[in-house]
Amino acid sequence: MQPVLEIYAPDGFGLWPVAEVESFGFLALSGDLSPAEVETAVMRIASCNDLAPDGDRPHRPADALGSFLHGLLTFDSLFAAGGLRVTDNSTGVTFLPGCCDGLGEWRDWHQFVDGGMLLGFGHDPLSPVAERFGDTVRLTVNADQSDSPVIELSVTQLRDLLAGAERDLAGFLARAADWVSRHLPDHCAPVVAALARVLDLPAPVVSPQP
Repeated sequence: MQPVLEIYAPDGFGLWPVAEVESFGFLALSGDLSPAEVETAVMRIASCNDLAPDGDRPHRPADALGSFLHGLLTFDSLFAAGGLRVTDNSTGVTFLPGCCDGLGEWRDWHQFVDGGMLLGFGHDPLSPVAERFGDTVRLTVNADQSDSPVIELSVTQLRDLLAGAERDLAGFLARAADWVSRHLPDHCAPVVAALARVLDLPAPVVSPQP
């Protein structure tokens, strides 16, 4: 199980370097990411919230960096496309996040494993579903297909996988916070706090670095 961020190839992004990626793939987040991957992940999370101001939100700043970060720093509810990816190494079956899934919703898995019967992540054309039957969890890759591949594991195994995914998210947040402190010093504290909110994790304490 890996926390993954849905990625696209940036078009003309020039505020900081980013890695070359394929559109609509997934980047697994952890503390082992390269600097370029961290930069790409921060860009993608900010872009998921780069929407036009509405309601009582303040207007965008005039500078390019402030404008790009505006949504990340001003939205009450933040979002990052992605979720938890599960791979059965014995069969090669992979359970991917659906269109209605977000990285910040990973704690829903804990509620599910503690007593939920069904957890859905999307809709047609891809409807990933998690179901619990006693001590067994079944992950159906696409519930809209009668012959969809499935992954079955025990509740205990799922708890262990969730603990590992949380460690990966915390490791990524630490790496991202370090990068932000070095490369976005004027926005350090609010950007790190926003990234922590996106991931539904406590914000690390950081200080701008030269």
